[in-house]
Amino acid sequence: MKYALLLAYDGTAYRGWQTQKNGISVQSVLEQAACAAFGKKVNITASGRTDSGVHAAGQVCHFSADISVPPEKIADALNFRLPADICVLRSAAAPEEFDANRSAKKKTYVYRMYVARREHPLKSRYAVAVYPCPDIALMQKGAALYCGEHDFRAYCARGSSAKTTVREVFSVSVESGFSRGCEDITVTVCGGGFLYNMVRTMAGTLLYLGLGRVSEEDVKNSLVLGDRSLVGKTMPAKGLTLESVDYGVSLF
Repeated sequence: MKYALLLAYDGTAYRGWQTQKNGISVQSVLEQAACAAFGKKVNITASGRTDSGVHAAGQVCHFSADISVPPEKIADALNFRLPADICVLRSAAAPEEFDANRSAKKKTYVYRMYVARREHPLKSRYAVAVYPCPDIALMQKGAALYCGEHDFRAYCARGSSAKTTVREVFSVSVESGFSRGCEDITVTVCGGGFLYNMVRTMAGTLLYLGLGRVSEEDVKNSLVLGDRSLVGKTMPAKGLTLESVDYGVSLF
């Protein structure tokens, strides 16, 4: 029988989602918990790999196994054996044709920054301090340039195994607000799929646009020419969270 899991995790201590030889991954910890809970080896597939240090509020996974635990109780069985920084929020039976990776239609990521000269201890785990304050209106204007189907090769880090660098982005928004005495800036990106470090580089480019370090023309040309020198820096992993994955149907 096939099961689906809705997962949240703090990625600080992990080498990303996928099992690694040189460090602890979210996948390996979750599979170890499943083995302990069900008494058998279980292979768990996620909607996609999150990089080292990246967080998730709505990662979706699936696995197949012959077990006697009711689907809705699988979350409790796993959480009993998981560390505090990983939690299965929900569990459910899934259609046999469901694949957490291949069935995904949309993924939404959020990159978080806050304006401050010094890192705030209650913010710095999940957001990145930036200074001075960028022009939010200019960042919002630049965000619209990413919508649609484009070649994002200028936004892809070296080492990617992607066969094509063309991706479709459905929406990009930049919002700001205040909390704990700081101005918060969130960049929300929704798309069909993303390249290695693509969202973090988009966030860095919008930040540079707001700071006047790149121009709107640079952003436009980066999508046409694929020139890495036209984009901003790749922002640190800790500011990025996988917010949700959309399959077009309700799983939980």
